[in-house]
Amino acid sequence: MTDDYRQTLTEAVLDEDSFVQMTCKGSIGPGMPWRLVRVRPVMIRGTRHWQFSHFDARQDHTRNYTEADVPARLDELLALPFSSIQLQTTLETVNVQITHKGKAILHRSTPQRVHSADLRHDAPKYLPLPDGQPDAYLQKIGIMTAEGRVKADMRDKFYQINEFLKMLDHTGALDSFGHTPVRILDCGCGSAYLSFAAYHYLNDIRGIPASLSGVDTNAGLVEKSNTYSRDLGLNDACFYAAPIIDFVPEAAPDILLALHACDTATDEALALGIRQQAPVILSVPCCHKHLHRQLESRAPFDPVMRHGILKQRLGDILTDSFRALILRIMGYKTDVVEFISSEHTSRNLMIRAVRRASPGEAAFVDEYRALKAYWNVTPHLETLLDESFANLLSPP
Repeated sequence: MTDDYRQTLTEAVLDEDSFVQMTCKGSIGPGMPWRLVRVRPVMIRGTRHWQFSHFDARQDHTRNYTEADVPARLDELLALPFSSIQLQTTLETVNVQITHKGKAILHRSTPQRVHSADLRHDAPKYLPLPDGQPDAYLQKIGIMTAEGRVKADMRDKFYQINEFLKMLDHTGALDSFGHTPVRILDCGCGSAYLSFAAYHYLNDIRGIPASLSGVDTNAGLVEKSNTYSRDLGLNDACFYAAPIIDFVPEAAPDILLALHACDTATDEALALGIRQQAPVILSVPCCHKHLHRQLESRAPFDPVMRHGILKQRLGDILTDSFRALILRIMGYKTDVVEFISSEHTSRNLMIRAVRRASPGEAAFVDEYRALKAYWNVTPHLETLLDESFANLLSPP
């Protein structure tokens, strides 16, 4: 990033009248210890400070600085190889995207909502779509009142939307696509409220042009989503009634979603994403049945297998372990996380995958072969992939 952009950002951060927040994002690696750094103003014992929250892979590290110390801290921060920086003021939103060659691309926009700085030292945790600020999308789907208050009986869905958007943000990929619009594909879309939330977040909050497609076998829900798109005037959102396994997208998706797709529908969505080489795949599996029918008791798991509920949960864990391993073998940096507390939804496990590496890493192939041989099973996702995956499993 050039010194001009550093100076622009530094001056904005130091502007006490308008500065709200600056968020810097990148990928942890050589020369980059943080995946995210957030800077915001806080008031401590009557004196204005600037709070720097640094997030690594596991936790955040927060320190507060006085005005005299901030320029030096900003110089250190902006020298790091971030992929994107977003600056929010009361007047505008500034998005800076940094290419792999270090070129900075600046985009300015008028924020959808007028933000003001929250100077509380113990302010609530960041939410992509916060409570208390009117949001057209949340109002449209009945989660928020006209005044911006989340309805009491919709808080679970409100938190689920926000935690999902955080997970999407944490992939670090939103500012790295080399084209627009960013193409979102929701497989097994159902009512599609999370994919509509992603569309809204990219277009209206982050200022990243995005389009949305969805596919589901439920024609009624598909028609409902298309009607909703028309009512909102979304010409670049379209839904199709078809099985996932038969669906061929018009263009390769950038973000593939499979949210609560039942049983092998999740595998069909993951296979589609892998074949299309989707840069980002977010999957929240629902029920698991296919692998359960293949499981047979074997020592030392007899005490587990004699109880139906424990056998079921073991099958769930194995199914998603195989899915995560297959994604890693196919070149995706993959993690399995709890994306929201179980008090909000029982189906709260997310497989998050970002395409980063070349297929066929030997360690993952060995793990997959060993796990498959021990349980004497064939995951359905394996059967959906072409010979390229089978060839990766073949012994050298």
